[in-house]
Amino acid sequence: MVPTEQPDPRPLFVSVVTETYPPEVNGVARTIAALVEELRRRGHSIELVRPRQGPRDRPAVAHGVEEVLVPGLRLPHFPDLRVGLPSGVRLRARWASRRPDVTHVVTEGPLGWSAVGTARRLAIPVSSGFHTNFHTYSRHYGLRILTATVRGYLRALHNRADCTVVPTDETRLRLAADGFERLAVVGRGVDSTLFHPGRRSAERRRGWGCTGEETVVAYVGRLAPEKNLALFVHAAREVRRFDPSSRVVLIGDGPDAGALRAGHPDFTFCGPRSGDDLAEHYASADLFPFPSQTETFGNVVTEALASGLAVVAFDYAAAHQHIRHGENGLLAPLADPAAFLARTRELAGDRPLRNRLRDGAVKLVASLSWERAADELEGVLRGVAARSPAAYGARVAP
Repeated sequence: MVPTEQPDPRPLFVSVVTETYPPEVNGVARTIAALVEELRRRGHSIELVRPRQGPRDRPAVAHGVEEVLVPGLRLPHFPDLRVGLPSGVRLRARWASRRPDVTHVVTEGPLGWSAVGTARRLAIPVSSGFHTNFHTYSRHYGLRILTATVRGYLRALHNRADCTVVPTDETRLRLAADGFERLAVVGRGVDSTLFHPGRRSAERRRGWGCTGEETVVAYVGRLAPEKNLALFVHAAREVRRFDPSSRVVLIGDGPDAGALRAGHPDFTFCGPRSGDDLAEHYASADLFPFPSQTETFGNVVTEALASGLAVVAFDYAAAHQHIRHGENGLLAPLADPAAFLARTRELAGDRPLRNRLRDGAVKLVASLSWERAADELEGVLRGVAARSPAAYGARVAP
């Protein structure tokens, strides 16, 4: 938990600046939406600044949340996302007429950069959120030469903020070693009323070709180079060696979707899903070998655990934070694909182990609420608004 000095009942006016938000489907959008809703429920007033997602997109005005839409452009290799264009002039006019207690900048595109700069010029307290390891993505798109440049840009942006929130202590230590300053940990939650084993659907499984208790191996996330999907394919084939009747299901979309469909016509591709539909897809599967090594957190890991899946993941990010090897999932050392495949084979051949891991996973997620995460974020926002580092627990790793 991020410590606070004394409870403060005064509601805050928070300007949240983000370049992704539902109905866009990704972990950052879902995280920010969940935290905004929790802050709203506590009586805080939220101004949500985001790019217009299409010509028919209109700003929503709900109780406690007012949206401000700015121009944006689609990102290369990320056609489902937009990057917000610099909007300093508009933000300056808005914030001069109604000054936020604190500005929270979630994403690091041109909109995020201009928001941090505008807040600094107006002397508005500003926090930022580190949600995506964009500097590690460069190597997966033939741009390895830009890795240091992207890291430097991210460091410069976040170090202009009064505090940067990160999802795990592991991330805090790594970023501190890279020169990021004033870091505080704000955890993530999972909606266990949405994601739970009771969502399992026999009809959904029949649609995947299951007639009984066939093992379904699932992947949820972007179908993209940075997700290490070749290892997922290898893991799924390993399961088939033990269980030829197993099914392989991929939920999501991205630049690798076409090649994967062409190369693996025996797999089921469900496209992007959200809400109850996504929860039903999760719970109707059995195994969740998650191969990514580029996550900042990885919401899909906790969603899979909450849904009662037997998870195999590398020992970092959300998996490191929440999986206890052999109790609620299986871990492989980071950058050890042989161990990852060995763990997957272990699950493929041991149904009692899978059942035991599922039980442990469901018990774990009962403690991972978005309310708890919002407690931590509220502590940070109050501390930043008061210019009190002691209040938000900002700290730099030794």
